[in-house]
Amino acid sequence: MSATAHPVPVVQALGLTKRFQGLVSVDGVSFSIAANEILGLIGPNGAGKTTLVNMIGGTIAPSAGELLFEGKPITDAPVHRRAHAGIGRTFQVMKPFPGMTALENVTVGALFGRDGGLKDMGKAREAARGWLEFTGLGRRIDTRADELGGPDRKRLEFAKALALRPKLLLLDEVMAGLNPVEVDEVIELIKAVRGRGVALLVIEHVVKAIRRLSDRVMVLHHGQKIAEGDPASVLSDPRVVEAYLGKKRT
Repeated sequence: MSATAHPVPVVQALGLTKRFQGLVSVDGVSFSIAANEILGLIGPNGAGKTTLVNMIGGTIAPSAGELLFEGKPITDAPVHRRAHAGIGRTFQVMKPFPGMTALENVTVGALFGRDGGLKDMGKAREAARGWLEFTGLGRRIDTRADELGGPDRKRLEFAKALALRPKLLLLDEVMAGLNPVEVDEVIELIKAVRGRGVALLVIEHVVKAIRRLSDRVMVLHHGQKIAEGDPASVLSDPRVVEAYLGKKRT
């Protein structure tokens, strides 16, 4: 590689915009995530964070802008094509298959993941068992999803997304409602995922987690990007403190 060459980002957003009738939820946001990088995404409620993730994941279409995955346009690609390419996500409102066991839930992810998923049911179930162990749900493998408590449902959501074998994982507030010990466990889990070569975009309100996890932090406010950079610099930026952290936390 020449001195002027740069690796292709895993994902690159170019002026992504989303309008809902007269409301602009995301306003011309551009950013990229490199391979094996964790980008933290923060901002006050209503800033457009989940809308941005929904555009990357494909559940809503942008009103303007372009999205590239490994250098290839995916702006108009449906959700299943993005999963096959290597984009996985969790949802802020957890969406398990309630009448199915934890193993069955994660097996679905393995069957429909990257490169079309695993074609053999036995291999898919074996992979699902591995992800349940990895996320700390090995003992709840035969428990129905609707019988799991809140923290375990979050782990199940995580395991389902990992079963897709993503190159990019979008995490939408996976630590919300967890106690400090559980937050620390999830932080270590995310680090372990990155250790497997996965790039991550992490929406999170737990500032401690953002500080510990992120290589870079991006801040949205009223749908616009107001800051981006290393965690220490961004979290001490006066604009960020005023818009998100609050003046008392300076």
